[in-house]
Amino acid sequence: MTETVEKTRNGAILYDRQVISEISEARFAAANWLHSEPVGGVLGSQGRGNTMFVGNVPRQFVLRHYQRGGLAGKLIADVYLWTGADSSRPFREWRMLAKMADNGLRVPRPVAARYCRRGLLYTADLITVRIPNARSLSTRLHERAGGEVFWRGLGAAIQEFHAHGVCHADMSAHNLQIDDSGYLWMLDFDRGRLLPPGQWQQKTLARLHRSLRKIKLATPSVHFDANDWEMLLQGYFAASRSA
Repeated sequence: MTETVEKTRNGAILYDRQVISEISEARFAAANWLHSEPVGGVLGSQGRGNTMFVGNVPRQFVLRHYQRGGLAGKLIADVYLWTGADSSRPFREWRMLAKMADNGLRVPRPVAARYCRRGLLYTADLITVRIPNARSLSTRLHERAGGEVFWRGLGAAIQEFHAHGVCHADMSAHNLQIDDSGYLWMLDFDRGRLLPPGQWQQKTLARLHRSLRKIKLATPSVHFDANDWEMLLQGYFAASRSA
C-alpha cells in the first residue's frame, strides 16, 4: 500500500493511489457522489449518523466524519485540538488500517483521510472501502443464534487481532462486523493503537462482554447468553495456545 499526501487550502489529504487515482475535497461530501445513503442498522449499530455509504455497487466506499460521542459530543461535536498532521486522528487511523491490511487482517482498506484546520482546532474525515455483505455483530445476533462453531470462531478471530498487537479502543458488538461467510471484520479504529501484549487484551474483551450484555438487557430477543461468551473465550484461548 502506498500513500500520497496533498496539501489543501486549510489542511491536507492522505490517500492511496492504488485504490483511487486522484482525490479532491469534494469527495469528502456525500452530496458530491452520484449515490449516497446513510449507514443503517439495528440496536444502535448505525452509529451517530455521521457515516455514509457512497459510490455505486460493486465498488462502494464508507465516508465517515469524525464526531465525538457522549457528553463531549454534545458540547464540542466534531472539533479536535491540533497537535500536528501525523498525530491527527484521520492520518493515524489511515496508517493503522494500512498496516493491518498489509498484515492480512480483516479491516476496511483505507482510501483517503483529510483534516481541515481552524487555528488550533481541526475537523476530520475518512474514506474506506466498504466490506461487501457485512453487518454488525449486534445485527447478526438480532437475526439468529450463533452456535458453537460461530462463537469459537469469533474468539479465535479476535485473538488473531490481539496477536498482531491490535488494541481497539471501543471493541463493541457494533464495531465488529460479520460477512456472509461468517468471518469477523473490525471497524472504527479511531484512538486504536498497536501495542505489545498486556492488560489491554483482557480489557478489550471485557468491553465487548459489557456491550453484548447491554444489548441483551435492552433487547431480550437477541441471541446471546453466558454459554455463548464461554465458547468465545474457549476459541480465544485455544487460538492463543496454538499461536
